[in-house]
Amino acid sequence: MLNSTGELEFSNEEDPEIISQLTSLALSDGKSSAGAPEKTGYPDSVYVMAANIFQGIRIEKSAQKVLIKYGNEPLRSFSESEDQSFQRLSYELAFSALKYQDILETILIDSCIFPSTTIPDHLSSLIIVMLYDFQDRKFQTRVLSDNEESISEVQEVENLLNSFKIKLAAALARCRIKHDALSIYHILPETVRKQELRASTLPLYAWINTCKISPEEVYNNLKRRGYNKVKSVLHVDDKVFAVDQHCYDVLIFPSHLKNDLINIDLFKDYKLIFQDKSRSLAVHSVKALLNMDDDILMVNTGSWYTVAHMSILTNSNTSKVFVCGVQSQAKDPDLKTLFTKMGCKNIEILRETFINIESKDHRLQKVKVILLLPRCSGLGVSNPVEFILNEHEDTEFLKDHSQGGISVDKLHILAQQQYEQLTHAMKFTKAQAVVYCTCSVCPEENEAVVKKALEFPDLGNKVQPYRLSPPVLPLCSLKEIQLSTDKFFRMEPSEITNGCFLSILTRERDPSETVSVKDVLARAAAKGLLDGIELGKSSKREKKKKKSKTSLTKAATTDNGIQMKIAEFLNRETKASANLSETVTKPSLPQKNTAQVGASSQTRKHKLAPHPAVPTFMKNTCPSRPRERHTHFIRPRPEDRMVALKPIEIILPPVFMPFSSPQGIRSRMPTQHLYCHWVAPKPLVPTCLPTPSLSRKGEKPKDDTRSSLLRPPRRWL
Repeated sequence: MLNSTGELEFSNEEDPEIISQLTSLALSDGKSSAGAPEKTGYPDSVYVMAANIFQGIRIEKSAQKVLIKYGNEPLRSFSESEDQSFQRLSYELAFSALKYQDILETILIDSCIFPSTTIPDHLSSLIIVMLYDFQDRKFQTRVLSDNEESISEVQEVENLLNSFKIKLAAALARCRIKHDALSIYHILPETVRKQELRASTLPLYAWINTCKISPEEVYNNLKRRGYNKVKSVLHVDDKVFAVDQHCYDVLIFPSHLKNDLINIDLFKDYKLIFQDKSRSLAVHSVKALLNMDDDILMVNTGSWYTVAHMSILTNSNTSKVFVCGVQSQAKDPDLKTLFTKMGCKNIEILRETFINIESKDHRLQKVKVILLLPRCSGLGVSNPVEFILNEHEDTEFLKDHSQGGISVDKLHILAQQQYEQLTHAMKFTKAQAVVYCTCSVCPEENEAVVKKALEFPDLGNKVQPYRLSPPVLPLCSLKEIQLSTDKFFRMEPSEITNGCFLSILTRERDPSETVSVKDVLARAAAKGLLDGIELGKSSKREKKKKKSKTSLTKAATTDNGIQMKIAEFLNRETKASANLSETVTKPSLPQKNTAQVGASSQTRKHKLAPHPAVPTFMKNTCPSRPRERHTHFIRPRPEDRMVALKPIEIILPPVFMPFSSPQGIRSRMPTQHLYCHWVAPKPLVPTCLPTPSLSRKGEKPKDDTRSSLLRPPRRWL
């Protein structure tokens, strides 16, 4: 029992008016409480659990500065304290008491509770957490429910605080005046106040369990419940949700909807899971680096929901998710039950800690990506209570956040641990990528650790070194692009998200291990990705290496069906061109005297020179024989009497050779046909060229010349 020499003395001094005036000077919140529901207190079990949490995270002081002694014995806990809602309330109450520990201890001393009462040391933590709630309720009496089970220790402490109500309110008012603060909220460090402000507006993030439900079904379910899909949930008081821009399976809800959401079936059935966005960014980065059958090794996962999310994203692959560091076998049944409820089937748990796992462990030979989520200061987190509950971080996490910072010595210790884990991950020779993610904004834990690890000396392994790779996540704003210029993905703490740092290290490809196209196709066919496609044909380049340079025609005929058709077409066109050339040159075989030829050529040169449509070779004096005439515009080949080169020029797709008129046909006729046309006394084919005035008398052109010139072209096969 608590004994107080002045308990009866102060019990009759209660004056509601005095208490009202004092409490108006000692509000625990800097914001107006208008419109907020009246606080009625917590169940007894919440006070007990909060006291035990505070006992483990309280700030210990030196012997010269100790004002209140705390015992080492925890209070007896109850079964209902294991409920998640009770845990959240208990952690919030313990964290609030921790932030105001110095102020609350000063109030207890100033109100003469400790000098005038004999309080067991193991109840000191319970007095601190209940005093914080007492002043937060403006020293109003707690409302108890009828079916609530009372706890004797809680009842004793509550009676003590009620007996010192006026003195406690007066001591609180003096503390506020001493610090010249509007409320004790303004006594907190500025970093803590900003953190609380961000936490009050921070949205809720939840990822969709696509093994149990599709995103469209989730949208429809929420719409039936009155939720509307919007682009942004910021500063929205209605029932709305939005889809995250970085992760397609993550939804965003306003923070005030938390109590409503946890009671719907989507969350009860593990179809929607609350989790910090930084963890979703990490698993999506891993997913972008995976092949179909690559395994993943997860280190320091914290929350099992992160493991489940990774498993859900790789459910359609043959990948396995290895999780290391689960040493307690007592957790196995609970974990298996959780994973079964969530539909996860590809998770394997390793007992060893990550540092003790050999890099050549036979179980991890297919691990290609390592996800490293090291323990960090978490100075980018706005709501540490939610982060601890979701990520199962150590309660020391709360102590650092209660003071708005972390000591330099502790920061160096964390950075060294992070460096050791990252360098150990880089020793796994089969791994091709490491994803390093923290929820801190301290460069000592982020950029400095990664850059130092990249300088890790080579151990002599015949593997390529790691290099820093750009983010694989989409950059959705100009600010994100600016923050990622050095290949690091960063998100600063804001009113919409916690701080986050993400780095991707990938191994450079070994030039000696270059995979051929044939191997890639064979691997794809083995996975069933090339159904109906034959892979037995070799490439044209490989065939050319096997054939000699003198057997080009034979190599072309042994290629695919298209090349065979092209070869056949070329052969037929070569024969047709040769026959056509012989037919056209027959009218020029009779002997001509030199004077006639010279006069004719001079007349043509004089009349054709100013016409722009005449080919350049026609402007020169024509030689006496057709074969010599070829040497002016075709590459000379003296060993052949007739060389058919024009068919090579028509090896084009059909769409490039449609000739709908005789004029188009004439534009593609061999050049020797033009010459034969000019030596004729009378042109048979109408052209834009002028008719020569000099010709042989009595000579008539043959009809076969006209038929040869107007011969229709052969269509492409």
